[in-house]
Amino acid sequence: MKTAYISQLKQEMKNRSSNELLEICLRLARFKKENKELLTYLLFEVQDEQTYVESIKKEIDRQFQEINKSNIYFAKKSIRKIVRTTNKFTRYSGRKQTEVELLMHFCKRLKDSGISMNKSIALNNIYIRQIQKIKKAISTLHEDLQYDYGEELKPLL
Repeated sequence: MKTAYISQLKQEMKNRSSNELLEICLRLARFKKENKELLTYLLFEVQDEQTYVESIKKEIDRQFQEINKSNIYFAKKSIRKIVRTTNKFTRYSGRKQTEVELLMHFCKRLKDSGISMNKSIALNNIYIRQIQKIKKAISTLHEDLQYDYGEELKPLL
């Protein structure tokens, strides 16, 4: 089966009734956890972005508390999982300001975690990549926000 393009899906959705679209959305939600999470965000949390960001920050904090620091290998695996989770929730929002806040929170937590990034090139690269993503997202924001987040970013560099 060949997957349709977004424009084709959009055109087909215009031709469907609201009840049919509701059934399609509910069926999508049954198949994958990410679909259900995205629908939850769109239906319940999109109105209050700050509360959404705070809940994701709490989730990041919880995941950092569960990191097994006895071995750098296990710590690296846990940190990769946290990065995936952070990126997933950032994608749901689609807002650059949310992306900056979540990535900065991740970098602060990683730096404060006590895990030596000097011992692992991979961990150091993860950190550097997140800083690059933050800089790229900051450059798309309003000038005032660019300055504020730029000042907040300086201690992480």
